[in-house]
Amino acid sequence: MAETVSQAQENDSLEVQLNHDEGLRSIRDIVKDLTKPVAKRHLRTRKQGGREILYLSWHDAIKYLDHYAPGWCYEVRSMNTVGGKLILTVRLSVPSAEGIVYREATGQEDEDLDAYGDSSSNAESMALRRAAAKFGLGLYLYDQNK
Repeated sequence: MAETVSQAQENDSLEVQLNHDEGLRSIRDIVKDLTKPVAKRHLRTRKQGGREILYLSWHDAIKYLDHYAPGWCYEVRSMNTVGGKLILTVRLSVPSAEGIVYREATGQEDEDLDAYGDSSSNAESMALRRAAAKFGLGLYLYDQNK
């Protein structure tokens, strides 16, 4: 049994070394970078609930992910309708020296949307930005908008 544990530790060390050789960074370092304040020029404002809030657009969020978490990807995990709302769940995966780390989040939008965009695009954008916030990207904005 000791040989099996030793072999497993050796394999884990080898995987981390291979990831390091491929230039993958620690998830701690990736999150540290994603948690940095977003450049003011990338922030947008919109009216919500009678007040203006700051937010990061989905296309700018992608640029930050590309820069600080190269190789990231996401997938729509589910799409449901509940009470006239479309609800999407997405998984955002970030490769790191420790392996692939993922976070999931939901986004919702009224199915009969009369505003900009369509319900699926808006729900997907919201879910992607929320999943990225779980890695730290723009997370501080949620406190500012309370």
